[in-house]
Amino acid sequence: MRAGVPFALAAFVLAVSFGVVAEPVMGTGGALALSAFAFAGSAQFGSTAVIASGGSAGAAVLAAILLNSRYIPMGVALAPSLRGSPPLRAAYGQAMIDASWAMASRGAGRFDPDFMVGATLPSYPMWVGGTAVGVLAGDLIGDPAALGLDALFPAFFLALLLEGELRTENAPWIVAITGAGIALALTPITPPGVPVIAASLVALIGLRGSASREPEIKGDPVG
Repeated sequence: MRAGVPFALAAFVLAVSFGVVAEPVMGTGGALALSAFAFAGSAQFGSTAVIASGGSAGAAVLAAILLNSRYIPMGVALAPSLRGSPPLRAAYGQAMIDASWAMASRGAGRFDPDFMVGATLPSYPMWVGGTAVGVLAGDLIGDPAALGLDALFPAFFLALLLEGELRTENAPWIVAITGAGIALALTPITPPGVPVIAASLVALIGLRGSASREPEIKGDPVG
């Protein structure tokens, strides 16, 4: 939980930004409900942007699903480190967010699921609480872009990439650069979420190649 506190504080500021931009689009109740039940920054910002631009609720849901599709390869990577019944494994999966998943990595394809859950716990109340502050005090906060809050989200993921992935011994620079290039090329010409899917395909290729080079790990993967 201590390891997750710095990310929870960043999540609070980002959630305030979400509350400010979402309240005029979906109202106080809608913004709070989305944070409480979705708890996914990229999906929430993406679906809000679709609705704000005149898109339908169905299009907003599709954008959210596409943006959250990155959890599929993340879940595949986490799965070998989980133990117990299917409901218990699914419960661990519900605690997977980007920061805690990255911090729970122990290298060589291993994860510490209990660490991941603990690192996630501080973020949920901060995310919902930050949204509440944003929707209730939006008039006082003003334009989030003018305060630079709109830059927090991409900066957050860039920090995770630089700290958690590209400093490893065999840094996956090719995968990172290729995925970024594909996302940048598709962003102006495709619907929200599609660039993330395309970039994730490159990440899956890199994951498969990395797995083929790693030695087989026997026994408890998190012991």
